[in-house]
Amino acid sequence: MNIKLDENLGSLRVATWLRLAGHDVATVREQGLTSTPDEELIVICHQEGRILVTSDRGFGNRLKYNPSDYSGIIILRLPGRSKFADWREAIETLIAGLEAADVAGKLWIISNGNIQEYQPIELKDKN
Repeated sequence: MNIKLDENLGSLRVATWLRLAGHDVATVREQGLTSTPDEELIVICHQEGRILVTSDRGFGNRLKYNPSDYSGIIILRLPGRSKFADWREAIETLIAGLEAADVAGKLWIISNGNIQEYQPIELKDKN
């Protein structure tokens, strides 16, 4: 899968784990996109055909970032004082999820070793 790690997850360790699992990973830091507004970053991800992996809960707002408009959004929810084991569990869950299912057009929230999948919001025509 083609993945972009947001700056809040762009550590070398996370990128390396995903690359070792066979994923094409670009990071916001490597591409000089640090401090890019969220609205621009998600569009860049879509243009590049990359899934955004982030810990920014704002991307969970399906009214603002409807998953059907993008290549996929994955939010990692880690404890406030995350330990190495928390990171490892989240990344292992992410890798297993990507091997088992397609995230395109969906929102995944990964927490405590589980993936919650959210479908796009179907907006009703007002006419």
